Amino acid sequence: MPPRGTIVEAKEFANVHGGWIAARLGRLPKAAPFQPGTVVPLRGVPHRLVHRSGERGTVWTETRDSGEKILCVAGGVEHMDRRVHDFLKREARKDLQKAATLHAAELGVRVRRISIRDQSSRWGSCTSAGSLSFSWRLILAPSYVLDYLAAHEVAHLVEMNHSARFWRVVDKVCASVTRAKNWLDTHGNDLHRYGIQE
Repeated sequence: MPPRGTIVEAKEFANVHGGWIAARLGRLPKAAPFQPGTVVPLRGVPHRLVHRSGERGTVWTETRDSGEKILCVAGGVEHMDRRVHDFLKREARKDLQKAATLHAAELGVRVRRISIRDQSSRWGSCTSAGSLSFSWRLILAPSYVLDYLAAHEVAHLVEMNHSARFWRVVDKVCASVTRAKNWLDTHGNDLHRYGIQE
């Protein structure tokens, strides 16, 4: 519903365009909760979730003899969704911290803080005070996509806009800008179907 719309207008629109709405909803990717058997991309590589109830620990990766990548989750199956979610957030923080620190050093700027959230409308943001915020879901994308988003937000510490100068700064520290943007345009929405919806 548009910000200035009313409930009455929204109901009227839904009544008139119900078929169109249903068709659009039918094309949305199916939800993929973090449960046994679900295949989740980790850094763009498919990993099947496997519950290991008798094992100690939380979440770790293994490669089966067949070459299949798996994400093993210890503990009660009722905690699996939360454990995988927490693991992915930690991995995202680690990779984004590393990439942002590297790009900041290249550009001679300082990142004050990095926060990891479940942002649905944007992959990252930057404040003039030097705080960067990213979606944890970037850990599901190939590494060059995460690296591009880190470079993009760090570049805002040099240019707080999307001017030609800004894009020159991004290009200076990231070789995969076009490739990453194309990947996000094609596959980005799919990342929102995984796990807990916050």
